[in-house]
Amino acid sequence: MRIGQSTDIHRLTEGRKLILGGVEIPFEKGLLGHSDADALTHAAAESILGALALGDLGKWFPDTDPKWKGVNSQVILKAVAGMMKERGYRIGNLDCLILIEKPKMAPHIMQMRQNFADALECDTDRISIKATRGEGMGFVGRGEGVLAQAVVLLEEV
Repeated sequence: MRIGQSTDIHRLTEGRKLILGGVEIPFEKGLLGHSDADALTHAAAESILGALALGDLGKWFPDTDPKWKGVNSQVILKAVAGMMKERGYRIGNLDCLILIEKPKMAPHIMQMRQNFADALECDTDRISIKATRGEGMGFVGRGEGVLAQAVVLLEEV
């Protein structure tokens, strides 16, 4: 077994779509970044890279490469899933947390779990996604950005 963890942070800004866990969520602001800026998917993918001792997302999907400009982060997660499979591992479980003041995440979490399960070729019962607010404190509480965390356990196949 191998364990990996990651955190990703993106600024909320006007003129961008809010995409988390591969779900487009109606909101007046979106996340700023080179790709679709899906902080949740980035944290999940990078936790798997960490468990495999393969470095971070920037090593494999650099923001200096125009190929990744605006890319759907589910493409990145599927590529990381391929790296995982090539090395003889599968998801034991993936536990994720979204810190966002608003909008509410609860209506979207089941679809996020399904998107991750599809990309990682596992059952949804191996994927946990939770959300919490900043309660008005810090950059999350002020609605300036989103922080996502992920911890993964990989099992040898």
